[in-house]
Parts: sequence; structure tokens; C-alpha cells
Amino acid sequence: MPAHRKPRQRSLGGHTVRTAATIALAGAAGTTAFDGTGHAEPKPTPAQVKAKVDKLYQEAEAATEKYNGAQEKATAAEKRLKALRDEAARKEARLNSAREALGSMAAAQYRNGGLDPAMQLALSDDPDQYLDGAAFAERAGDRQSAAVARVRRQLREIEQLRGAARVELTSLQTRQAELKRHKKTITGKLDAARRLLSRLTAQERARLAGRAGGETGITHASRASTGARDALQAPGSATATPNSRAAAAVSYAYSKLGSPYVWGATGPNAFDCSGLVLAAYRSAGVSLPRTTYAQIDAGRRVSRDELRPGDLVFFYSGITHVGIYIGDGRMIHAPNPSAPVRVAPLDEMPYAGATRVV
Repeated sequence: MPAHRKPRQRSLGGHTVRTAATIALAGAAGTTAFDGTGHAEPKPTPAQVKAKVDKLYQEAEAATEKYNGAQEKATAAEKRLKALRDEAARKEARLNSAREALGSMAAAQYRNGGLDPAMQLALSDDPDQYLDGAAFAERAGDRQSAAVARVRRQLREIEQLRGAARVELTSLQTRQAELKRHKKTITGKLDAARRLLSRLTAQERARLAGRAGGETGITHASRASTGARDALQAPGSATATPNSRAAAAVSYAYSKLGSPYVWGATGPNAFDCSGLVLAAYRSAGVSLPRTTYAQIDAGRRVSRDELRPGDLVFFYSGITHVGIYIGDGRMIHAPNPSAPVRVAPLDEMPYAGATRVV
């Protein structure tokens, strides 16, 4: 009966067949478009790699200077914390001695204080001796009161020291967390730069290093002995001779040509940019702050046309890089992990200002 007929099977014909064919063709086209070389990211040119790497190095150096600042503050907090703990320990030792003396006084008072003074006088075989002893006891009571007051004062002082120590400990822990964050940023930037450079051939990397310039191939020993003389005789600096400490700092910087850049390092065998400046002036008997941000304010600002050997020259709007001026528009600096300490022109980076520290 018609009511029991099976539904008619529709064949894949007409529009249905055309739709299936279209989907199949689209899939094939998709495979062609998105597989293989069509999906590969184009290889950057050496110039593009250099631009990205330079930006990463500059960002890493900014983080390095923040790390150096946090390290300096952490070291200071650690010293203050140690001093507070040492002082608290000394006061606690004195407090323990005072407590022992009070304990002896209390025990003696307990042993001798069972009778009323009038009764003790009445029963005494030697009233004169008793009266002398009573006067002594009164004086001893005054001393005991003073001793109690000293103990209470010492307790308050120790509690204040402990409170200050807790504040310093919190500060130290904050700085340590800050150090960890900056270190993560630095290593991340440097790893990204290494990955970019690894995409270049050895010849391309060599060309980039050569294009960056910088004088590093000079024998360190001869440069160290003539560095100050070269700086003094450099064109444009004959009428602006630096003093002996500036000349000594320049000579030290020359002696470190070729030393590797290591972030956070202050020598004697590796440096970051502010670490090289710090070490150079330390060798000349001048103490400078650790970071570029503080070093720019460590002396008198000078204009670019006033520069003379030994002046500190700073770069980038954030004051994140520093070098030591040596005359003739050149400086010695620790550039980045891809290049050692070297001589370079001031125009190598965006100039920000200069400071004369001696």
C-alpha cells in the first residue's frame, strides 16, 4: 500500500554533486595555499634582523640598569638589616645581664624581707648594726628601681630595633622580587636576540659585526700604555686637557678593550656599560653610582661642544647607555652581548647628554 512504501533514495546528482565537487576542489586549493612553502614565514633580511636585534639589546640594557639599581638598593637594605640585627643582639646581651642582676636582687629581698622593719629592730641584738643595714637596703632599693627602669628602656629599644629590622627585611624581599623580574626580562630579550641572529648565516653575522664598527683589535697592552696620551692628543681636545683622574679613567678604559659584555658585571674581566664607567673611575679613586640614571647626575652637565676626554656620555631618551669620551667624537663603551668593549663614534646611538665627574 502507498502508506507503506519506503522513502525514495535521492541520488547524488545535479546540485548536490556540484556542491560536493566544489567542496573537494576548495579543500585541494586550501592544501595548496596553506601547506608547504606557501605557509612559511619569509626570512628577514640581515638589515631587518640587525634593527630588531639592536632594539632588543637596547631594551635588555634598560632592564639591566633597572636590575643594577635594584641590586644596589638590595645590597644597602641587606647591610642595614645586618646592622640592626647586630645592634639588637648586643642590646639583648646587656638586657640578659641586667635581668640576672634583678633576679639576684629579688631573691635577696625575698630571703630578708619576711619581718616588719620595726619588729626586726626590736629583736635585733645590735640595733646600730641593724639601722646601718636598713639604710643600705633603702639605697639598694633605689638602685633596684633604676635597674628596673633600665631593663624596661632596653626592652623598648630592642622592640624598636626588631620593628626596624622587619621593615628592612620587607624592603629586601621586595628588591629581591624586583631583581627576579628584571632578570627574567633581560634573559628573555637576549634569548630573542640570539634566536634572530641564529637565522642568519655565519657570513651575514660577520658582515653585521663588521658594519657595526668599533676598534677592538688593538693590542691591549700597548693601548693601555698610550691610551691617556692618545686621548690628550685627540683632535678637538688639545685645549681641554682632562685632569689626572679623568686621564687615569680613560687609560683604564683603553686597557679593557676587547673585554666581553656581561650584564650586571663591573669588572675586572667583563662589564656592562655602566659597570665599565664605574670600574674606570674607581681605578682613578673616584666613587660613582652604579646605574646610568644616577651617573648622569654624579657631576656637572656639559654640552656636546664642551666635551673633553673622561666625560661620561649618555644615550637614548631613557638614559640607558653610557660611555667614556676619549676625544675626536669617539668614546669607549661596552655595547651589548654581541660586541666587546670597544671604541665607537658618538653618533652610533641617539645622543642624550654628558656629565663631567672630575
